[in-house]
Amino acid sequence: MFNVLVIRTDFSDGDSWNAVVGELRRPWGPGDEIAATVQLVEAPAWSGAAPDEVLAAVVDGDLIVVFLADRDTMKSPARALLALSTLWEDVSGLDPVYYQELIESPEPRDFRVVPAAVHGVQADLALGNVDFAEYAAAASAEPDQVLRLI
Repeated sequence: MFNVLVIRTDFSDGDSWNAVVGELRRPWGPGDEIAATVQLVEAPAWSGAAPDEVLAAVVDGDLIVVFLADRDTMKSPARALLALSTLWEDVSGLDPVYYQELIESPEPRDFRVVPAAVHGVQADLALGNVDFAEYAAAASAEPDQVLRLI
């Protein structure tokens, strides 16, 4: 339920990746008392995979969010991962007569988050404390568009 899934899609910078992994494996929560549980997918077959490709391959019905370590992650000073909602639906093909409201304000599909915050995001989404749209809005309100949790 609280396991974080991170898929590496960029293999250009091993040092950046190692820094991301180090942050992901740190204990988290109040007082850092919760052990980090993270599943890392480092298969070169994922190299360059687009978010849509990753979402199409994710078949776990219990998974709410998947995190990508992509090119932007490796080049960013914050090493921000891309959080992708597995519940997001493409509304581009819907009939605007019947689905106008949904088409005009679709649910966000992704946002950037620092590695130290992914466990809190995963837990909040799994428990329903915060929804994906709230986190996406919080990230978009930041000057660099990256979510950081205390």
